Amino acid sequence: MARLGRNNQPVCAFCGRPADEHRRVVSSPDDMIYICEHCVATCQTILNNEAHTIAPIDMSAIPSPKEFKTYLDQYVIGQDYAKKVLSVAVYNHYKQLSISREQQLTMDVKIEKSNILLLGPTGSGKTLLAKTLAQKLNVPFAIADATTLTEAGYVGEDVENVLLKLINAADGDIAAAERGIIFI
Repeated sequence: MARLGRNNQPVCAFCGRPADEHRRVVSSPDDMIYICEHCVATCQTILNNEAHTIAPIDMSAIPSPKEFKTYLDQYVIGQDYAKKVLSVAVYNHYKQLSISREQQLTMDVKIEKSNILLLGPTGSGKTLLAKTLAQKLNVPFAIADATTLTEAGYVGEDVENVLLKLINAADGDIAAAERGIIFI
């Protein structure tokens, strides 16, 4: 069954926005699925860039954990422990990305993937820390509300929309989006 919004307007299967005079949609041959022109353009960009390769990361261009912390200190008041942990985790993440698979297999020391969960009340600086890191690293940044995400996107927002937000923040540059930050 086709997804229809208010006034029986077709709804884009990718971003969930309804068609209107400013947003045209393309329908599938059976009129069961619709995709808006913006999402078509994004998909076209993805397909055009599909064969690209990720350039290796030059670790000399990545700030040290101390430099990250100093930069964060300029924008975020307090949260010293969080700034230290984030600084080291981001540095280690880029260090891990800079090492080839072959090098990782022969190394004695393994760099583990670090997931970070920031907890705190509203206004404590969680989002500001992530935005400031993205600014320092010059990477795209997207924010997603976890409460609106659903598995299939029937009621809330689809997970693919979060990736589309990041690609849009990267102005359609898939290589830049691959290095971006998604804050959920």
